[in-house]
Amino acid sequence: MIEPKDGNFDIPTCLQSFENYLLSNRRTEKPVIHISLNPDPKDQLSDEQLSAIAQTYMQKMGYGDQPFIVYLHEDIERRHIHIVSLRVDETGKKIDHNFERRRSMAVCRELEHKYGLVPAEKKRQKEGLPLKKVDYKKGDVKNQIANVIRSIATEYLFLSLKEYKALLSIYNVGMEEIRGKINGKEYKGLIYSALNDKGEKVGNPFKSSLFGKSVGIEELEKRIEQSAKTIKNKNLKARSKQLIAAAMRSTNNRSKFEKALEKQRISVLFRTHEQGRIYGATFIDHEQKVVFNGSRLGKEFAANVFNDLFNAKCPNRDLQDYKITAKTELEPVQSCNQDNQASGIAGIFDLFTPDTSISDEIEEQSLARRMKKRRKGQRKI
Repeated sequence: MIEPKDGNFDIPTCLQSFENYLLSNRRTEKPVIHISLNPDPKDQLSDEQLSAIAQTYMQKMGYGDQPFIVYLHEDIERRHIHIVSLRVDETGKKIDHNFERRRSMAVCRELEHKYGLVPAEKKRQKEGLPLKKVDYKKGDVKNQIANVIRSIATEYLFLSLKEYKALLSIYNVGMEEIRGKINGKEYKGLIYSALNDKGEKVGNPFKSSLFGKSVGIEELEKRIEQSAKTIKNKNLKARSKQLIAAAMRSTNNRSKFEKALEKQRISVLFRTHEQGRIYGATFIDHEQKVVFNGSRLGKEFAANVFNDLFNAKCPNRDLQDYKITAKTELEPVQSCNQDNQASGIAGIFDLFTPDTSISDEIEEQSLARRMKKRRKGQRKI
């Protein structure tokens, strides 16, 4: 970076250090990189140590000779640093980013050992699930949401964004898909928000890019594709179907049905019209960490079946309704209206590469604006 004589960096000086790199850029669409390094709250690190960690990290990742800015962020429980740099060198050539996340994790493990920090794996094991609901009144909403969505996006299996959204709602997190254009270019993305216990939005929403790629729409679509293969290959529907069918045979009372499933670590979310009619059902098997829309499990688990069951329109349901085979597969023998279908963790250091599916194509233009809006609690080190 160009260093002023008085040692005080200002926006124009910082931009001068970046300008020649951006002008010489050949064809890299997103030349700006943003990284966040997050020590455990128990790790007491001085400004000097954090600066040294940033220098070492950038050097080992191949960005050591690039201009970069390091900011200390301490307005939340976890003191952490943000690094902004460039993906192109002084000739305009893109810096190698192959296996970047894997290399980043290796460097972070090395830094943990060197500075005697809390290991990421140990921290994950300690935190684990069950996750806590987001409580808007407690503050630090962004961090609360991050803890939920990062764990769910990487640990649970789901077959659609609707199923993912249903799972998030259990933890008072809302999710919406957004689409639009930036500089004539189509984009799609997700925004997350906190919910109260009534399912209503509270506070401001957050773009998925603020939480990393793993919770962005592109990675989630890949997760959905992989989930379908895993669910099929491991026959993960069998357990859920067997336990749900057993609960259906034991009661036609909605509250008792939900409690019976809860004992088996299965959550159920029913969607109802204002008149009280059930039009959707989603089951979350926390034991296997998999989410199913009711109709995906079979016609016998569609929303209309539960609506009839809980409204005493299917009084003869008994142990003969479903035949359980030796392989624990369920075969529907008879059911009510079965032709009706239902309607539609953070480690010690995390690499936050922004979600490129939303608006990072304007990262270059917005860099100056972001630097000007230095938030309270941020200072250069």
